Amino acid sequence: MSPALSPAPALLWILRMAWHDLCFMHWPVDAEALARTLPRGVTPDLHGGKAYLGVVPFRMADVAPRFVPGVPGLSAFPELNLRTYVTAGGEPGVWFYSLDAAQFLAVRLARQLFHLPYFDARMWVSRQDGVTRYASLRTHPGEPPARFAAAYRPVGEPIDAPAGSLEDWLTNRLNLYSADKNGRVYRGRIAHQTWPLRRAEAVIRENTLADALGLTLDGPPHLLHAEELRVHAHWLERVT
Repeated sequence: MSPALSPAPALLWILRMAWHDLCFMHWPVDAEALARTLPRGVTPDLHGGKAYLGVVPFRMADVAPRFVPGVPGLSAFPELNLRTYVTAGGEPGVWFYSLDAAQFLAVRLARQLFHLPYFDARMWVSRQDGVTRYASLRTHPGEPPARFAAAYRPVGEPIDAPAGSLEDWLTNRLNLYSADKNGRVYRGRIAHQTWPLRRAEAVIRENTLADALGLTLDGPPHLLHAEELRVHAHWLERVT
């Protein structure tokens, strides 16, 4: 029997989606430098005294509001995130610096409704013999350019991510945070089953996503892979 979606907030979820062929690529970064990139009221969350910056390529599918069927050409698209881990209002979660996507309408809806920094991008994704090849070129007007190109694959058997482990800390995040143009911070809660994690291998040919932050992603990243995860998202709430 599959585990139940967790957590279970009192409010009903408003948006469903499925994430496919996802690779977590994480690098430790200087916590003080990272803190300078965050808005007031949002502070870096640390593991073992380290802050982490993550690049996460994947494919979105079945993206649709509650009770609404998926729409061909709108409900499935590649997405590429640059993210870190923070605390706001006493709760840990994810802060997104950028979410590049190859779906014009989804970019605009997410920017308007969820105050998330979604950007238009041209993207190419293929999977063959277990290897995902992924490339992205940001094309959003007025935004810093960014490029990414990599190939990755899962290796080995499924792994456990016990509470307190780095693997659990990097992935088990049930809040996302965003801020509007006036600096007001919001929390969006999500619910999903346990991540089906495996180790991963990757060759990263190009990655300029963090350049606009003035942060350097040095050395080989910590890598994890997930084949598929179904997610429910809830409406935003103001963080006070």
